[in-house]
Amino acid sequence: MVFLRMPSVVQMTGLGRSTIYRLIAQQQFPSPVRLGVRAVAWRRSELNEWSQTRSAASH
Repeated sequence: MVFLRMPSVVQMTGLGRSTIYRLIAQQQFPSPVRLGVRAVAWRRSELNEWSQTRSAASH
């Protein structure tokens, strides 16, 4: 399983940090996984699924 940290998620999605957290709060973006006390990351597979459903919904 591949995990991506925030800078990679921002680059992959083109979204800003605050937008990502707002979408998480609205349950419109995958939730991060806690890696440690102060570290979170996202599963690449969940981000890929989100990206595919987002592009399909916009067309």
